[in-house]
Amino acid sequence: MLQNNKTRSKKWLLLALSAVLAISVLAGCGNKDEKSAGKATDNSKVVATYEGGQITQNDFDKEISNMLFFYPEYEQIIGMDQFRDYFVKQQIAYRYLDGKAPEKAKQTGKDKAKEQIGLMKKQVGDKQFKEMLDKRKLTEEEITEYMARILTVVQDYNGKVTEDQLKAEFEKNKKEMTTASVRHILIGFKDKEGKERKKEDALKMAKDVQARLKKGEDFAKLAETTSDDPGSAKTGGLYKDAAVGQWVPQFKEAALTLPLNQVSDPVETDYGYHVMRVEDRKEKEYSKLTEEEKEALRTRAASELMNNFMQKDLDKLIKKIDLPKTETKPEEKKDEKKDQNTEAPKDTKAESGK
Repeated sequence: MLQNNKTRSKKWLLLALSAVLAISVLAGCGNKDEKSAGKATDNSKVVATYEGGQITQNDFDKEISNMLFFYPEYEQIIGMDQFRDYFVKQQIAYRYLDGKAPEKAKQTGKDKAKEQIGLMKKQVGDKQFKEMLDKRKLTEEEITEYMARILTVVQDYNGKVTEDQLKAEFEKNKKEMTTASVRHILIGFKDKEGKERKKEDALKMAKDVQARLKKGEDFAKLAETTSDDPGSAKTGGLYKDAAVGQWVPQFKEAALTLPLNQVSDPVETDYGYHVMRVEDRKEKEYSKLTEEEKEALRTRAASELMNNFMQKDLDKLIKKIDLPKTETKPEEKKDEKKDQNTEAPKDTKAESGK
């Protein structure tokens, strides 16, 4: 319940955008021999030209379909010209980066893609998986290749992260990686039945809980009977050895700064008021990071390297973008309205003269 929803949403958005950035993975990613040997000639309009290649309208449309297969929620914005311009630029970037990737990264990308698609099929079932493909007029081979290209570029950039860059990324995220064991009792702005509770009433109840704890009542027992947090009430209000970075800002800050084993004043979050007690807190040491933690840091550092490429080098590669516009400009809408207003009286006069 205490997980930072904004942070979680942001993370999912970043993941989704990463896929959008990698939309180039299917169209035109084979070599010339493969295209001439097994694919029909694409005579559609060239919508983008860049150093080393081009993107046709058919390419672009295919990549839209691939993106929507994995992220159907983007359907509502694919008609926006700004998004489409951004989208095609990322196709260019990832085609170029994929072409530069070493064979080892490409093979790893293919292997991981097959594994991920296999897991996806298992999760949704063969029938639903086929329906998803049919809806976008795609094949399993196409989406596997799509994901392989994404993972190829990710793998390549992960490999470019140096030990010094990894350590620097750790220092930037050190606080977020701190773990803490925290007991808390939440007096929510909604009670256990979901009924709204006034803010002043919640604060009064939280202060009462604080007073009872300071008098020596057992924290765990009081949490079990009083807390409105279903995620921790049954464990006596305890979140044990949890990464503070996952919590909402106010709760996280309290977990990082409160003196150990002291009952806090009520801490306000969007959920309500929390009476907290930090029982343990451990800062991470670089030398003791797990491989999983290092891999997460490596991905962050690689993402920064990729962003640097997008911001500093991408425009130098682009020669021309000629996407058809889908939206009507505001001034065009005004002109249309003027035309309608001026035409209406003419029609009226014409009718009256009949």
